[in-house]
Amino acid sequence: MEAGEMLKEGARKWGVDLETLDLAADTESIRARDEAAENHVICRAARAYGSMVEDWFKRTEGLLFETAVVGAEGVDLEEAFEVIRWYQYFIAAKVMRAIRGKMEDDEDEDDEEEEKDNDFPSDSDGSAKIALIALDRSIGAWAVILHSNNLHGEGVLEIISFLDRLRQAVEQTFPEARAFIRPGFDGMDLNV
Repeated sequence: MEAGEMLKEGARKWGVDLETLDLAADTESIRARDEAAENHVICRAARAYGSMVEDWFKRTEGLLFETAVVGAEGVDLEEAFEVIRWYQYFIAAKVMRAIRGKMEDDEDEDDEEEEKDNDFPSDSDGSAKIALIALDRSIGAWAVILHSNNLHGEGVLEIISFLDRLRQAVEQTFPEARAFIRPGFDGMDLNV
């Protein structure tokens, strides 16, 4: 049996009519959703955070070198820098995925032909939870920098405030995100 025939047979089994698929319309719909997600206020803010981090590190480069040499007792600034750099662009990627997923979920809810299983956790909530964890850790790392005796906190309060507002916006947009259970990461009560 040829591959094309196998594809058609498989599609018929699943109730998909390959002749009626409109790939151009589907591609345009995906492109429009991606553009809407990229222009979403939360996604723009998350990308702006990445730029803020880059600007802060450029402005304080000399100070960071001095701090690395001297070091603060009981404060691991190097670890705080690593956390900030690790999540600098990660937050925007996870927020973008969450927003795209939410848009897809909203489209599915609008489609009356498709039934949605409300007991199944949303991928968008999972992505939002990961973004929230990254935001929490980033805020903590910035707080370490702020409280370090060797750093003057130039712009750090503004960054912490910005991250806190971004975190609140993500929590409002995805109110179930913190309750999302990540298999293998979050504790699950197996004694139920």
